[in-house]
Amino acid sequence: MKNAIFNLKEENKIGTVISIDTSNIIINVDNPEIMTKLSIGHILAVKGYFEHELLICIVEKVTRTQLEMTIFDDIEEDNMESSANDLIRASMIGTFKSVDGSNRNAFKRGVDLFPNVDSECFLVNGDNLQRFMNILGDKVEENQKLQIGNFSSDSNSIAILDGDKLFQRHASVLGSTGSGKSWCVASILEKASELKYPNIIVFDMHGEYSPLANGENKIAERFKIAGSGDLKSEDSDSNLIYLPFWILNREEILSTILDRSDSNAPNQSSRFTAHLKTLKLDRVKKENDEIVEKSYTVDSPIPYSISELIGLLKEDDEGTKLGSNGKPVKGDWNGKLTRFISRLETKIEDKRYAFLYDPIEECNSYEWLNSFISKLLCMENGSKGIKIIDFSEVPSDILPIVTGTLARLLYDVQFWMEGNKRTPFTLLCDEAHLYLPVKDEADVVQKQALYNFERIAKEGRKYGVSLFVVSQRPSDVSKTILSQCNNFIVLRLTNDRDQNVVKNLVPDSLKGVTDCLPILDIGEALILGDAILLPNRIKLNEPKLKPASNTVDFWRQWNELEPKYEELTKAIRNMRAQSRILD
Repeated sequence: MKNAIFNLKEENKIGTVISIDTSNIIINVDNPEIMTKLSIGHILAVKGYFEHELLICIVEKVTRTQLEMTIFDDIEEDNMESSANDLIRASMIGTFKSVDGSNRNAFKRGVDLFPNVDSECFLVNGDNLQRFMNILGDKVEENQKLQIGNFSSDSNSIAILDGDKLFQRHASVLGSTGSGKSWCVASILEKASELKYPNIIVFDMHGEYSPLANGENKIAERFKIAGSGDLKSEDSDSNLIYLPFWILNREEILSTILDRSDSNAPNQSSRFTAHLKTLKLDRVKKENDEIVEKSYTVDSPIPYSISELIGLLKEDDEGTKLGSNGKPVKGDWNGKLTRFISRLETKIEDKRYAFLYDPIEECNSYEWLNSFISKLLCMENGSKGIKIIDFSEVPSDILPIVTGTLARLLYDVQFWMEGNKRTPFTLLCDEAHLYLPVKDEADVVQKQALYNFERIAKEGRKYGVSLFVVSQRPSDVSKTILSQCNNFIVLRLTNDRDQNVVKNLVPDSLKGVTDCLPILDIGEALILGDAILLPNRIKLNEPKLKPASNTVDFWRQWNELEPKYEELTKAIRNMRAQSRILD
């Protein structure tokens, strides 16, 4: 048959099925010669009830001796003597039909009909394998194809993901340090940059993706959260980002300032909220914005003066009232706000937090928010659609609030936009374990960030906002967020806890496939989810623009590089200044 995908010959026959359960089959090998060609991850085809239908499986385990066969729970001990020495366990992945209504050569995930005992099994290799791999990519529309690498089982077969399904239903890249996560992310960003209007915002925790925004062939625009060395920069073309105090909502502000264990915490929260609403109302009236005045709330992002806020709080804290004898006595709030004011003033005076509490004057204008959001979500004046935001100088204690506030702000803008005017965007969260921890282990600051990101994970798809989570410790990342991801690009994971997290996130039928996670090569990944029809090991493409995340060659550099006193003194100066000061 000219258009046949599979040409299963006797030389490809492995044997017959001797045991079946809901997700696995065990095959008795009749062809001893084929054992030398079999390995974990190879693809098998099992004949079904109909001539046009094949069950596609992936090899999980190959064994030869009688002793090894005892590991298969499916084989009764009484049948051991009559069993052949060579056995294979395989996971059932999907169904291939040469004819499916009006369609030809269709593959779909899941099992329509389970095989019988004694069903014939064949190894899919050579031309059969290449033709099968090719149809997997052919089923993806041309404008949705994302070529990510080649299948490890056949380097000539290209691995193609459905770009729509990868981004629209949330995804994650997981792998131990040094496994190739950054290269994987850079490669995907490169492919996305070839689109006309890509819209990806990268939360870069260590500044490692800055090379993607440098040079003539750059694929992204780079921004940086302003550090203490960037204070009062007046450069209108600066890539510095300030996140002024007033864009935080009430709970985000209080999580950084309010001490819940303080006996006066309810009073402090109450007066802070009252003054916040008053100051925002005054600003709206000053701007003559009657529409906002009718329905604004205490959480609306409206500029106000932090010095005026402190002034009002001090009036309460030092205030008096007339007593019963007509003489002044302490007011209702007198002395109850002192600690709260002190904590707030300490934050303002700390230059590490200047991007938040003491930004440049331009950030306090009523129109600033418009230009800031458009800088991140639009492609103005020929700017790139991929935006990389460097968070490397943000203090770790407020990193969750900063990332969470920025994510919430972008999501809220998308939420309030007219449905037919929205353009989708993705938040790529690098080193997610730093600010998206497991909820039970999160402090009050981290919980604010978690709430914002978990809201996006649960509801973002409806409004064209998706998450792309990247982490080397999936066991430390919010289970709620990971459980909302429909696609996983998993590189080498050596830690048992991290491996178990991945296994618990995938269907039972694929858990056996994940057993290869500790032995994956650098740059090799197991891709699972609805963005790829066949879960399998894939050798990822190497990006043209490489992130600055290469592993340091300790042994070689110990032999070549001598520590320099001058460089150490510069580093100490930068440490004292809390900024990378350039000569």
